[in-house]
Amino acid sequence: MSNYSPDNETTGSPAGGVQSVDRAINVLEILAQRGEAGVSEVAAEIDVHKSTAFRLLGALEARGLVEQAGERGKYRLGFGIVRLAGAATGRIDVTQQSRPVCERLAEEIGETVNLAVMQERYAINLYQVRGPGAVTAHNWVGQLTPLHATSSGKILLAHMPVQERTALLAEVGLKKMTPRTLTAKTKLEKNLAEARERGYSWTLEEMELGLHAMAAPVRNRDGDVIAALSASGPAYRLTEERMHALAPMLVEGAHEVSHRMGYLG
Repeated sequence: MSNYSPDNETTGSPAGGVQSVDRAINVLEILAQRGEAGVSEVAAEIDVHKSTAFRLLGALEARGLVEQAGERGKYRLGFGIVRLAGAATGRIDVTQQSRPVCERLAEEIGETVNLAVMQERYAINLYQVRGPGAVTAHNWVGQLTPLHATSSGKILLAHMPVQERTALLAEVGLKKMTPRTLTAKTKLEKNLAEARERGYSWTLEEMELGLHAMAAPVRNRDGDVIAALSASGPAYRLTEERMHALAPMLVEGAHEVSHRMGYLG
């Protein structure tokens, strides 16, 4: 007959170690549900002796995962939980989180939708969904595109600190991609300011003749712009007027991706 007890805390035993981890997780879940709980409540909930519950709470408190509340004997979740949650949120893949939104927007807007992020001095497209109205098979995924001539690049530029943006543009220059590319710094800055005010950027045949595009910012949990969600299409169909009319839909989609990334604004 085994001497093992359900309340055994023998750390030398693999089973005991796993059981301790399981109980510690249960304690965290109890505090998350109740807000606060005393040693007796925790012990009763996980069916252990009060001394065991006290040791578990002490170990979690030492790591900052729980803390004692103002009322004597009560515990609540500590700020160590926020630190762990923040680290996990920071690793969330923005591409993965954007996929369902991109697919829905491509269907609703009827044009090609892309997700792009900053890579060194360019915007790089990570994910693309072609809408039912897309007439070309051009794949932008993996392509580095100039920041000043694309809607994605413009929205990323628009939300950069001024000094950082000025230094970057001075380094890369404003190459004329088409006759409509904004190559004057004053005109580009005015355009970026308007993009910040409206909540989205746009390009009118500035990257390619016959191509219009618009982009909205995607933010992380701290509110920093980490990506751009764009919609692009032929100028004859995605006219300037139609683009501005559809922009709120794109902005709302970018906001949804931001929420998926932990942004609460």
